[in-house]
Amino acid sequence: MIEGLMQALTPTYMLWLTVGVMMGMVVGTLPGLTATMGTALLVPFTFALDPGPGIAMLGGLYVCAMFSDAIPACLVNTPGTPAAMATAFDGHPMVLEGRGQEAIVGACFSSALGTFFGAACYLLLAFPMIAIALMFGPAEFFWLGIFALTIIGSLAGDSILKGLAGGGIGLLISAVGISHANEVARFTFGVPEFRAGVSLVAGLIGVFAVPQVLSMVAGLRRKEFIAEYKPKRGETMKTIKKVLEHPVHVIRSGVIGSFIGVLPGAGSVVAALVSYSEAVRWAKDKSKFGKGDLRGVTASEIANNAAAPASMVPLVTLGVPGSSPAAVIAGALMLRGLTPGPELFQTDGNLVFAFGWSLMIAGVVTFILGSLFAPVLVRIIRIPLRLLAPLIMFLAVIGAYAIRNNIFDVYIMLGIGVFVFLIKPLGFHPGPIGLGLILGPIIEPSLVQALYISDASSIGNIFFTGTINIILISLTVLSIVLAVWTHKKDRAKKRENIPIEESE
Repeated sequence: MIEGLMQALTPTYMLWLTVGVMMGMVVGTLPGLTATMGTALLVPFTFALDPGPGIAMLGGLYVCAMFSDAIPACLVNTPGTPAAMATAFDGHPMVLEGRGQEAIVGACFSSALGTFFGAACYLLLAFPMIAIALMFGPAEFFWLGIFALTIIGSLAGDSILKGLAGGGIGLLISAVGISHANEVARFTFGVPEFRAGVSLVAGLIGVFAVPQVLSMVAGLRRKEFIAEYKPKRGETMKTIKKVLEHPVHVIRSGVIGSFIGVLPGAGSVVAALVSYSEAVRWAKDKSKFGKGDLRGVTASEIANNAAAPASMVPLVTLGVPGSSPAAVIAGALMLRGLTPGPELFQTDGNLVFAFGWSLMIAGVVTFILGSLFAPVLVRIIRIPLRLLAPLIMFLAVIGAYAIRNNIFDVYIMLGIGVFVFLIKPLGFHPGPIGLGLILGPIIEPSLVQALYISDASSIGNIFFTGTINIILISLTVLSIVLAVWTHKKDRAKKRENIPIEESE
């Protein structure tokens, strides 16, 4: 491990790591350009480098992209990647309050903390963590997805029923295409292009970006900019202090992100959503969440950035990528003749540990660059809406098209965006719709696989036995009960605060 650290601190490693971080800043900021796409595009350029610096550059891009996707999420309510959806819940309201610099610096520092947790998990707890991860089967992933759905209680706004309806809409959209159970086309309405399903990125851009653009256009006569902003001196240190004032919150988010990151296939999206849900659940004052609470931003960013390095654990221990970018990095290793898995520890242990240290260092470099550029980045909100709205729309179209090079995805994005814009005045929040859209592809395949397995046993044995299943079911029930109780309590407080008009 010490030799790996010394290797990671060499000038060559640091140079190419910094280059990767700077590329990641661009990739994450542009909606639709995911960390997976960025690492895949960068792989050919690493062939001119030694394996160590080349893999470090890919890791730097991955780590920074997981932070920089929070920039458009906070500033213009357009998540750069699905993992930043939870960041937008509180990040954008902070920007509207004139706290844009605080939101960006908070996301940046939280990303560095999360990367530290994930990299520490990679370096110290690889084998113990993977032993627990191997206990997760389809039924456990199904209950994990159901548990993540309970965050709807935190996003529902004034009506839980409308929140549940929004989540149901998102699940239905995610179900468009070929069924996982019997390979039958569903919800295609005779349109062949629908058989490929709805692109997750195109769907999320439609849910969040298009309604935002339409709202900007509708509000052009009322305001010229998204929000007012004045740079503040010493904001970086003040924000860091605010984040560290909640150590239990920070540790909880880091542990959740690291553990979920180790689970193959779960990824940063689930980590961010579960972390946000737990932050709301354990907070003494829940009223500020969704309205500009820095804890909402930190919960999401710590978890999704912890999940990034932690997703490398199953790759280097079992040869199984824990996320899509990890799969790309696995391919880059194999192209160099290095086989990910236990043998890699024996044949090139220095490379394994140097990569882990590089991920941790990438978090530090990301924080330094992010903090320096935060005052500049926040000035985006001072661009006049008449110019910003078409710019966001242009990037949204490119992001939707770039994933599958399919113009039909752009039409889907526009259709979903107009639909969400029209139902927002009725009290439907975009958050539950996006949540259902994200969790649908996780819940349904796991459910189908678990049902197939239950044919050899029974549904009860597969879904309702086993320590992990029981824990997740208990947490799900507890989460639902607390959400309903909190909602009733908040409504009772509102009724008490309504002034009673005396009759004349």
